Amino acid sequence: MRRIAFVMLLAASLLRAEQYSLGPDSQPQAGVPKGSVTRHELKAGAFYPGTPHTYSLYVPASYDAAKPTPFMIFLDGSAFLGDNIRVPVVLDNLIAKHELPAMIGIFVDPGVLPALSDQAQSRFERVFEYDSMSDRYARFLLEELIPEVEKTYNLSHNPDDRALSGLSTGAVCAFMAAWNRPEQFHRVLSFIGTYVAMKGADSLPALVRKTEPKPIRFFLQDGSQDHIVPAEPYGTFFAGSWPINNQVMFQALEYAGYDATLVIGDGGHDMKQGAAILPDALRWLWRGYPQPVEVHEPAAEHEPGWDPRGKVYSIVSADQPWQQVGATYHGVVGPAPDDQGNVFFADPEAGHIYRSDAAGAVTLFKDGVSGVRALQVGADGRIYASLPESKRIVSYGAAGDEKIVAEDVDADAIAVSKQGTVYFANQTHDAIGVIDAAGRGHTQSFHGAMAQPAALTLSPDQAMLIAADAESRFAWSFQITTDGSLLNGEPFYRLELPENGWGSGVGGVTEDSIGQVYFATPEGVQMCEANGRLAAILNPPEHGPVAGLAFGGKDRNWLYLAEGGKLFHRKVKVAGNAVSNPVKPPKPPL
Repeated sequence: MRRIAFVMLLAASLLRAEQYSLGPDSQPQAGVPKGSVTRHELKAGAFYPGTPHTYSLYVPASYDAAKPTPFMIFLDGSAFLGDNIRVPVVLDNLIAKHELPAMIGIFVDPGVLPALSDQAQSRFERVFEYDSMSDRYARFLLEELIPEVEKTYNLSHNPDDRALSGLSTGAVCAFMAAWNRPEQFHRVLSFIGTYVAMKGADSLPALVRKTEPKPIRFFLQDGSQDHIVPAEPYGTFFAGSWPINNQVMFQALEYAGYDATLVIGDGGHDMKQGAAILPDALRWLWRGYPQPVEVHEPAAEHEPGWDPRGKVYSIVSADQPWQQVGATYHGVVGPAPDDQGNVFFADPEAGHIYRSDAAGAVTLFKDGVSGVRALQVGADGRIYASLPESKRIVSYGAAGDEKIVAEDVDADAIAVSKQGTVYFANQTHDAIGVIDAAGRGHTQSFHGAMAQPAALTLSPDQAMLIAADAESRFAWSFQITTDGSLLNGEPFYRLELPENGWGSGVGGVTEDSIGQVYFATPEGVQMCEANGRLAAILNPPEHGPVAGLAFGGKDRNWLYLAEGGKLFHRKVKVAGNAVSNPVKPPKPPL
């Protein structure tokens, strides 16, 4: 739904900056039950070592300990509690009018690491905590602060009952906490948000555009004079323009189909307008409650001129989510499809290889297989498996008979061509091995190029081998010669890296029939167009990194994914290609 920028929510918000004032909903009202506010200290924990955090709790007068209670966390909590903003007063009034659910407010301040002596300065954590793009602060909330509050109060675990709010760089922190953990928080209130080049927030709009939408509702506010003076109409700060970047952020959210709105007044980097419109902002953020916040495809997707190329919804549909296949296992290696659309996967710890048919029914294919690291199915119908404990690659026939493909090899990933050529990645030696159908093999090393080749796949025409590097943001494309050797390698595909990690963490790769390549990463399933550009990121079915990928099902239009001890699949709008039937993909977009 389109929300118009540059307009206020109500007539009171149309006043000029110097006239912004707190309305009736921000004033104590006679007869309205008053909630209580208490102050607490959270002891130093694991995420911010040695750093305690002060927080306050607002508990509504109507709190019922027998019911899970919605709550909202306010970063820079003391500012929101102050007389300039008056969140507790607003909550009292809106709860009394049943315009908000009875909710608990958690007001947490950034931490300060105390100095060890009077001659030393303390370490102020606000920028580190709030500007980071990682999930550290979200984990701090979920694993330390919220559990501490839950010792006393019955907090809801429904993400639709949980909201976050922040101002300035705290708004970025609120945004990122929900973005990184959308299964936990569905509502974000952002005032004078610092979506500029501090520690990476300026990159968020591009990420929002590429990533499959998450079930989060966003309210954004800024002032047109935020860090602006007449001589510098585009911003006085090294990191960029607050008004422009808030607009760019909103446009990205709107493009992706989010329920989002942006309100821009004529104020500066202050909370005068934010405080004045707070009651309306809260009403908007919680409107329709308890109806859940849901994901919808962008309305513009069906308008003339919409460019479908490479977009999330050219791959998936919002109403076709991930579905678990089979049980929960110790771990899942694979998946690997055969020509009929059956998908094989292994539980290495249990020593089992399973077969999921095109309808998703799982049966045991073979047991007693120790420590499978990678699986692929060849054009001959045999299931190829890497067994690093015995330094072998073997294959299994339909009846489970075993053949040795190669011995004395370290294979972390494998790919098999129509001719029976086996490619394997050796992370220890930064190399890719090649074994032809007659068993002859050789190894090509890539020292100084790929640091950790971790996943392999073939292009639809089997003319190229794609090798994903778990230590680099680049995945490589190699041309395959007539004898199966690799040449003309390039770091062709560029991936998004996790904020807290040293590499891409790629755990699997596959390619569809038109040459688009899909990488399983901690950020989700990253899709690169055939030209090498990253175009879309699919959200994983659960919080956590994903591993193997494959196209299976009768028409190969189900995308299979391994995550933890589970296998999932999802109906998609693209399709894979059978290994026994190489097909030349179309010319890529340029």
